[in-house]
Formats: sequence, C-alpha cells, structure tokens
Amino acid sequence: MDLLAALTEEWTPGPELARRLGKSRQAVAKEAARLAEAGFPVEVSKRGYRVAPGAPVPGNVLPKLKGRFGRPYRYHGTLTSTQDALRSLAEAGAPEGTVVLAERQTAGRGRRGRRWESPGGGLYFSLLLRPALPLDRLPLLPLAAGVGLVRAVGVGGLKWPNDLLAFVDGSFKKLGGVLLEAEVLGEEIHYALLGVGLNVAEEGLPEEGAGLLRFFPGVRRDELLVRVLVALEHALAELADPEAFVRTYKLHSLTLFRPVYARWVGEPIAGVAVDVEPTGALVVRTRRGRRKRVTAGEVALVGRVSEVMG
Repeated sequence: MDLLAALTEEWTPGPELARRLGKSRQAVAKEAARLAEAGFPVEVSKRGYRVAPGAPVPGNVLPKLKGRFGRPYRYHGTLTSTQDALRSLAEAGAPEGTVVLAERQTAGRGRRGRRWESPGGGLYFSLLLRPALPLDRLPLLPLAAGVGLVRAVGVGGLKWPNDLLAFVDGSFKKLGGVLLEAEVLGEEIHYALLGVGLNVAEEGLPEEGAGLLRFFPGVRRDELLVRVLVALEHALAELADPEAFVRTYKLHSLTLFRPVYARWVGEPIAGVAVDVEPTGALVVRTRRGRRKRVTAGEVALVGRVSEVMG
C-alpha cells in the first residue's frame, strides 16, 4: 500500500503511518511532500497526515459510485490534459464509463481549442463513451452532458451548447463547461471523450468564472463527482428520443429568447435565439426576420433585445 491509499480524512500520526507502511518516518515525510508537490491534496500538520476532506481520491469515490460511469477510475495529481490521458486508454480498449480525473491540468482545454484554467480545488475529469447512436445524433451528446451537469449541480442554467452559467453579482458567471471530442469510423461513433470542468472553489478562477462554494459552502467534491456521473448517465440515455430530449434541454436554457452574437465558420450572426432543433442546432432570428441555424462555434449573450434587433 502506498501513502496516498493509506491516508483518510482523519489525521494519522507519522509513527503510525510509518509502522503501517513499513517505512521510516523520514520516508513518509518525503513521500507526503512529493505527493503534495505533484498536486495531490495531502495535508500535513503536527497531528500527522491526511487527505483534504471531500477530495475525490479513489477511497472516497469508489464506494459511493452508482450506475456504470466511474469504473475504472483513474486519479491523478497533475496531468497535461485528462482528455489526452483518456484518449490513450480508449485506443487501448478501455470500457465505456472509464473516468480520468486530475487535481490540476497544465494544458487543459475547452471548446475551440481555448485554454481551460484548472486551479486546485475544482473537478476536472474526462469520461469515455462508446455510444450506440446514429452519427447524426453526435451533436446532441454535448447538450446532454450540459443537462446532466446542471441537474447534478442544482443551480444555474445552460448557454448553448453546454456552458453552465449562474447569475452572480449582476452578471452571468461560468460555473463549468463540457468538451466533446469524438473518434468516428465511417458512419459509426467509435468512441467519444467527454471532458468536464467544474469550478468548485473561487481561488485562481478568471474574472468571468464563479465557484460552487459560493452557493453551497459545504459541498464535497467526491460527492459532487458521483452526482455528476449519475446525472450524465441518465441524460445521455434520454438521447434515445431526440425530440423529447431537446424539450428537456430547453427547460435549462439561458440562451433562448435572449439576444445573442454567434461566431462560427460562416459570417457572424446577431439576433435573438428562438429555438433549439432536435439536431441540436440553435436557431437565431436576425433583425431582418431571417432564421439562421448555428450548428457549431461560439455564442455570446449580449445586450438588450432592442440593441440587437434595432
């Protein structure tokens, strides 16, 4: 047994850990320092050693898992990207439901190649999917992930397609987001990597971000992870009926009936978001009354309707 597996949320004196692990007290101290430097939530005090309460270490997460997602569970202190680590596992044949979680990412990424800030104290993980879905339903996967996220968190709503926002201090702040990367072979989805970043603590977040601790001061990251995985499994199962799923998605939308500015492969589109199609496309009505479909790209919530529509 290594030191991380031996630690719990209760303080354990150094001599006891040394005896249990068959190491010297100095070796235990060095190992604890190495783990902390690697990003693991190991705490040291005069009372001994422990993992931070609520940390998503395997000993906290595995006994609480429900459903299929989260097995196997790969836990890391620091990774460049959980998406890249999971891709290697997917190519090696890992089963659906495999999760890779890191306390910190040095090269985490969001949609459209943007950098995703990953300060300590958040939830950053990737989930492997091998969905038996027609290829034309692939665009609905990230929307379903957004629905799972907002259900699990219980606060805020979704900016199309899947950014989780909450209204904080007079403006919308980002609580989390989803990145979908899929490997397609012919007309089949070979696998999909669902990357989830969820802000829990406030420290280190960019100005446009907010943390869940603001809403739920006692939130535990291990329990939050389990809730998210269960909610994701349920939401993804709803894609069997795309029209019913999209009706559900609309209930959580912060984009519909708001002025938006869409940047994508074609010309930018300004107008009011009026619908989400069963394909997952966002429908925007321009100031000239035209209905434009947005299937990819970035959508920003902008000023008042009168400012966009004239």
